[in-house]
Amino acid sequence: MPAGTMFAKFKSTNVAASTATQSVADGNPITQYFEIGKPVACAGPELVWRIHDAYRKSDNKECSVFIFEKKIAEKLHKPRRKETITELLKSSVKTLERFRHPRILQIYHTVEESADTLAFASEPIFASLSNVLAFHESKTYETPNMTPAASGAAAAQAQAAANTLPQRPAHAKEYNFLDMELKYGFLQLTEALAYLHYSGHVIHRNVCPSSILITKRGIWKLAGMEYVERMNENDLNSSIPCPPWSNRVSKMAQPNLDFMAPETQSTSKCSLLSDMFSLGMVICAVFNNGRPLIQAGNSTSNYAKQMESLDDLVHKLMPRLPIALQEATSRMASRDATARPTAQLLQLIKYFIDTPINALKFLDVVNMKDTQQKSQFYKSTLIEAMPLIPRKLWWQNIWPMLKSEINNNEVLAAVLQPVMLFVQEATLTEYDNLMSATMKIIYNTPKSIQASVTILENLHLIIEKTKPEDVTTDIMPMLFYSFDGSTIQVQSAAVVAVANVFDSIDELSIRRMVLPKVKMVFEKNITDPKIVQNVLMCIERVMDRMERAQVMDEVLPLLANIRIPDPDIIMRTVRIYHKLFVDKTYGLTVETMATNVLPLLIPHTVNPALNFEHYCYLLEVLQQMLEAIDRQQRNKLKLDNLSMASPERHRTLRHQFSTDNMNAPPFNIPNLRIDQRKTSSAEDMARKNSGGSGMLGGWWFGCSPSSPDSNFLRVGNVFPNRRLSDNTLMTPKIRIAPSCASSPGGTPGSGLPTRRHSSIGPQERRGSTINLSPPTLARSMIGGSMPNTSSSVPFLLSSSMQSIRSRRQSTVLSSGPLGSGSGLLQQLGSGMVRQLTSVSGTVSPVPLLRVNGTRNSHSNVRKCPSLNITFSQ
Repeated sequence: MPAGTMFAKFKSTNVAASTATQSVADGNPITQYFEIGKPVACAGPELVWRIHDAYRKSDNKECSVFIFEKKIAEKLHKPRRKETITELLKSSVKTLERFRHPRILQIYHTVEESADTLAFASEPIFASLSNVLAFHESKTYETPNMTPAASGAAAAQAQAAANTLPQRPAHAKEYNFLDMELKYGFLQLTEALAYLHYSGHVIHRNVCPSSILITKRGIWKLAGMEYVERMNENDLNSSIPCPPWSNRVSKMAQPNLDFMAPETQSTSKCSLLSDMFSLGMVICAVFNNGRPLIQAGNSTSNYAKQMESLDDLVHKLMPRLPIALQEATSRMASRDATARPTAQLLQLIKYFIDTPINALKFLDVVNMKDTQQKSQFYKSTLIEAMPLIPRKLWWQNIWPMLKSEINNNEVLAAVLQPVMLFVQEATLTEYDNLMSATMKIIYNTPKSIQASVTILENLHLIIEKTKPEDVTTDIMPMLFYSFDGSTIQVQSAAVVAVANVFDSIDELSIRRMVLPKVKMVFEKNITDPKIVQNVLMCIERVMDRMERAQVMDEVLPLLANIRIPDPDIIMRTVRIYHKLFVDKTYGLTVETMATNVLPLLIPHTVNPALNFEHYCYLLEVLQQMLEAIDRQQRNKLKLDNLSMASPERHRTLRHQFSTDNMNAPPFNIPNLRIDQRKTSSAEDMARKNSGGSGMLGGWWFGCSPSSPDSNFLRVGNVFPNRRLSDNTLMTPKIRIAPSCASSPGGTPGSGLPTRRHSSIGPQERRGSTINLSPPTLARSMIGGSMPNTSSSVPFLLSSSMQSIRSRRQSTVLSSGPLGSGSGLLQQLGSGMVRQLTSVSGTVSPVPLLRVNGTRNSHSNVRKCPSLNITFSQ
């Protein structure tokens, strides 16, 4: 906000105060040059200067105007002394104009005089140290001592005079110093005295709180040059005559007695070290809650008495002071002048050696430095020191100096570095009240390349603190205009800014302004890795705010034109493709992936610049895309095949892999003995007549294993007169000889558990008499019974019986019909088949076997459990 606007707003809310001020300053020529506001502080001998806020009319520069009303001197003193006080104050202003130093109050406009007032203008003042340290509000304007016999009229006159003086402002009452603020203030006073002593060759003689002014930047300035005495340039260490304090002279025309050096009062002489005593007393007053150690009350006798106990007072106060300052302060407050340090020596004590203090010192004199020194300070020194400086001093001391450099285009880029730190750390209220007006000036003024880059790179921080309406009217036009610049640095920074603040840009602006400008920057700098990287980052951020068609039509072709093998660029490209693939709203088809995406990404799998993590991520994305293509294509082809007739060429393949045509390996059951089933005379006759080739014989050799009645001994068609009992009751009985009681499949004792044959109806059960144990002859041949070690035998398929029939000639002894043979001896031990030839007779081939057994995990061909096996016809 311009200074004039701020003052106009301020003046509109303080009409009464402004009217009173104008009436006081009426007739003084200074009103032609300055717009004067309300009084905010007071300073000078007996605080006779009223300090008003003001602005210079020519350039709206903020300042302060000091006004002295001559009638104050007339009421407090005899009329003939009015001219003396007026001349004393005028000479003090002219002396200030001669001493141009950062620690001396800077005068903007020389003193102007009218019949009623004196006035001059200076840099903006916050308050005097006396205003801040005053321990009694009435103490500031204490009336002269009056005896009880004083007339009531005189008392009333004194009270009226006190009421005409300005009261200490509220901000001065509530002002609390920080430790760093005090440290820097004492150093500034020391530097001011060092300048006066060794460059100006003068003694100040009135170093006291009313002569010390605190600017709005928090800088302590030395003023009050009413009583300076010039020194001999050739002998600065000598003393010069000076008048002591006297009750016969107006106290307004004399230095403050409470801070006067003892040698001045006792010997009427003073030296450079006399000012050092006064400075020591100021330091003691600061740490004594504003009370000076000597409170003479304008009485020389009181002064002399209290001076005798000064050493004890100083000693008691020392614990309140910082340790590094205690020794120097006690020496400065010494009554012995030779014990006091000089101003030059005091600057070197450890208390003042501090990095933040050095930065603040340089900032105070930065206007005296050249452009290169300024830039280096703002970019590095100040940035490093700011975290160590309290926030109060940020806004009070640093920010005003940065504001003053905004219009200096030569150092603007460097100044913006700490300015961005202010933006980042400021609260919304602080930014709105203290920074927003200055930032608007920055947006709308021409800037150097580096300054523009700094603003754009930190635009997201600025937008977080800026009001939405200001973003639309001030920030976005500046951002879009930056794309049209001719420098690559600004264009690249604008791309980065878009990526950082895309949430604050409306969708219409993204589609119509941002994307075309970003593409333009990309096309102009397609071989620049940094700009390509920034463009990809911007595309990745704003893609969610774009329409699908725009993404497919403009983003995909842009990605296809990237030819830089940089790993970061490749990975960002892969992320964008992956985002398009994962987010179904973009509608990335498998055709697009197969024709446009994969041909671009697959060559990067052999890029030597990729590390292991990059390669794994790239391969993962490729696999996901390929799987998506595979799923869709497989589903599509399956649907196409279902809609067509099955080709004839597949029939042979299906028949080839049918279970009916799969050959099983030969399988033999060890320890197997088959007893002949009792047959009827009708069956024997039919078997003789058929010669084993009839229906029953065909069934016996497995000609029709798949008949639905194969599990039953049905011969009704051959023997119509056969009884049902002949079919169901005369079942073969099969036993497996026990090997041992502990065998898993063995049956201890004699015989097998009763099993039900498949031909037996569900209502009846019958014990089997068929013994599967090897015959006696077989046992004698192999030397005993063979162990039965298996707990289970697999189910015998019809295919297994083929192997049994194929080996019939070597395993069967033929001797007559089925009913007259002695049985089949088949022995399998240790994987070998033994043929028993001593038994005469023939046995027909083994029919289809149904095996009921118990399975366990240890079953194999060589080991069989105890089984019940039934033949079915």
